[in-house]
Amino acid sequence: MIIGFRLMTEGDLPAIRDWLSQPHVREWWGDPNEQYALIDGDRDEPAMDQYIILIDNEPSGYLQCYALTAWNEGFGPQPEGTRGIDLLVAGEDHVGRDYGPRAITAFCDLMFQRGVPRMVTDPSPANVRAIGAYEKAGFRRERPIETPDGRALLMSCAPGDLPRRPSEPS
Repeated sequence: MIIGFRLMTEGDLPAIRDWLSQPHVREWWGDPNEQYALIDGDRDEPAMDQYIILIDNEPSGYLQCYALTAWNEGFGPQPEGTRGIDLLVAGEDHVGRDYGPRAITAFCDLMFQRGVPRMVTDPSPANVRAIGAYEKAGFRRERPIETPDGRALLMSCAPGDLPRRPSEPS
């Protein structure tokens, strides 16, 4: 399996609308229409970069990577250049097959190669599947925080936290 990323385009919006309606996505992302409007609106947000996750070259999810802003003040002080990440993996058949952790690891590796010092995320403390996926990708639990969307668990990852690929020496 090959994981890749490409910048999201307006042409991806119909697929994203469909993905947001899938039960395993809706459970944690919330109302599909509201989330769709936010994702569409973020296309012009300078602090937000939006990507399509590719699994074996097929569009298979959405990933957003953002600069920390006032919205993220609950994250506390972070190293300059820290970026946040949120994603969804589309298709119930992709759930539980390690696509999420592999996509997170691959994307964070790209960001670290570009000089990003640290990645953070803030899943719901009840979202055990997301927390597990981030932990498999090298993220560490930091502390509970309050966000504009409610209670969350701050998690972080630095370059040395990423899991080694099987081909890498230990």
